[in-house]
Amino acid sequence: MTIAYWIIAALLAVFYLYAGGKKALQSQERLLPMMGWVDRVPMPLVRIIGVLELLGAAGLILPPLTGIAPWLAIASAIGLVLIQVGGIALHLSRGEARLIGLNIALLAAAAGTAWLGTTWL
Repeated sequence: MTIAYWIIAALLAVFYLYAGGKKALQSQERLLPMMGWVDRVPMPLVRIIGVLELLGAAGLILPPLTGIAPWLAIASAIGLVLIQVGGIALHLSRGEARLIGLNIALLAAAAGTAWLGTTWL
């Protein structure tokens, strides 16, 4: 179970470091070709989502790696689940049901990571 946690957590962390970094640092014009929803969401909210994704990525890796407050990894995974719930809701509200596949996969991976995290606490 520990190996499975580290594999999924590492993959999620890499994804969220990339996606969160883009949202936190790039302009709306640069984000728009990749993330069409940023035209309807205020940029401060896009930045907050990016920072939360970066914190979630760090939370999946650093607490269990250091042994300091490892329960934060579970909290981070649950936070990433909630981000994806919001992403799914946003896509559905825009009539983009065909685009929620990645959100569902990320939600499932984050939920699995949260569950796997409970096995070593």
